Amino acid sequence: MVKQHWWILITYILMQLSGFVGIPLLHAIGVTDDPLAIEGFVIWSLTSFSIGLIIVLILSRNSGDYPFRKAEKKPVSESIGWIVIGIVLAFSVQVVAAFIEMKLFNIEPGSKNTEQLIAVTKSFPYFVFVFTVIGPILEEIVFRQIIFGAIYQRFNFLIAVFVSSLIFGIVHGELEHMFIYTSMGAVFAYIYIKTKRIIVPIAAHVAMNTLAAAPAIFPDQLQDFQNNLQQMIGGFS
Repeated sequence: MVKQHWWILITYILMQLSGFVGIPLLHAIGVTDDPLAIEGFVIWSLTSFSIGLIIVLILSRNSGDYPFRKAEKKPVSESIGWIVIGIVLAFSVQVVAAFIEMKLFNIEPGSKNTEQLIAVTKSFPYFVFVFTVIGPILEEIVFRQIIFGAIYQRFNFLIAVFVSSLIFGIVHGELEHMFIYTSMGAVFAYIYIKTKRIIVPIAAHVAMNTLAAAPAIFPDQLQDFQNNLQQMIGGFS
């Protein structure tokens, strides 16, 4: 692992832990009326994630598509196709993994972490950028490019996917859904290996999170879209 990758990992860890200091600080300076206010969580999350993203992008600007810096990359047109494939595969394995978890381990489907994020977004719509754009970019750089990439160089695909997904699950506090995290991690790692471009799993992850959140965040707009689409289809028939 190259030197700047250690700094990226340190930045990511500090960003994740910064809320323990930052949120009370917002209360102390009068930004929020309560140290546990959701508004403080939103403001600090947007601030810390944005700063973290800027630092990570600066630190990773010279590392290329580690560990595939010298490998031949897929053309842009093919890479776009792999983004679409990644989105479809990610949704598919998520459904299958959730079904297996429910049938074999009696784990209820659904993510409490996602439900909480969506609940916050309904009150503070701009918070959506944290877990649909900023979060996925950071996660793919940290968990796919750096952690998966470093382990993949020394061992093999399965070990690299399992370890990076295990850490990913721990960070999200949902070890009960490790099967889902591992399955999705395998998809994003696979399309990264196939294209040798980190932007491919980033784009697929961003798109997947956005599509997953859209029905809950914009129900009225989607209903209008469905109604208009049905009218168009009816007009063409």
